[in-house]
Amino acid sequence: MYAIVEVSGKQYKVEKGMKLYVDKLAEKDKAKLVLDKVLFVNDGKEISVGTPFIEGYVIKAEVVDPEVKDKKVIVFKYKNKTGYHKKQGHRQQYTLLNIKEIVKADSKPVKEKVETVVATDATPEVKKPAVKKVAKAADSAETKTVKKTTAKKAE
Repeated sequence: MYAIVEVSGKQYKVEKGMKLYVDKLAEKDKAKLVLDKVLFVNDGKEISVGTPFIEGYVIKAEVVDPEVKDKKVIVFKYKNKTGYHKKQGHRQQYTLLNIKEIVKADSKPVKEKVETVVATDATPEVKKPAVKKVAKAADSAETKTVKKTTAKKAE
């Protein structure tokens, strides 16, 4: 049995007992994860394809090592006859996961909770800054006109 799952915007093929390197996650060592963005499942008898995700499957995983670094990549830039040399290095950071199992589960309550949280968080943030910016712009325009008139009277 294997599945294709999306983690941090990338897709990975996973099987039970497999070790998987994913882009660094903000999880601690030995943390248990539930990956619910399952795109494809093949259990040997039937194939399930999501549009875009499958509602009934989750993948249970555990963090083995929260901070793994890849080999260093050297970036060397050079331009001929100008003396321009630039050497730069980069080490990509990963999180090592151990896939415990692929489970068929009911995920409807989880989806409802996510929708309500997103709806309540997004609404106040959009409205508040727009009102404050308009008020500040009007106040600063009034103070500038007052300063200019006082400056002309003093001279």
